Amino acid sequence: QVQLVESGGGLVQAGGSLRLSCAASGRIFSVNAMGWYRQTPGKQRELVAFISGVNTNYADSAKGRFTISTNNGKNTVYLQMNNLTPEDTAIYYCNARITVDSVDSVTYNFWGQGTQVTISS
Repeated sequence: QVQLVESGGGLVQAGGSLRLSCAASGRIFSVNAMGWYRQTPGKQRELVAFISGVNTNYADSAKGRFTISTNNGKNTVYLQMNNLTPEDTAIYYCNARITVDSVDSVTYNFWGQGTQVTISS
């Protein structure tokens, strides 16, 4: 099985910074992409950023403020969040697209447990 473990959430003042991390472990043949989503009550989960190889993509609200990266082994994803605002308050979920079976090319989306990010004004 594959497990994603998140850390780095917390409460900070507006204008502050947080760095989220997510480590993937388990039966992994290859990690195709990793990313971060966020969700607040009454809203659908939305993409914040993802990374696949050298390619990255950011939500418009994250561009210029957030930076996504991976470690050298590409099994850990980070989200550096700067200049945070109360609108960034949400539960942030790590996502990984992982191939677990090379013979059948079985690929799944795995999700972390979520980490709370709260920005006060």
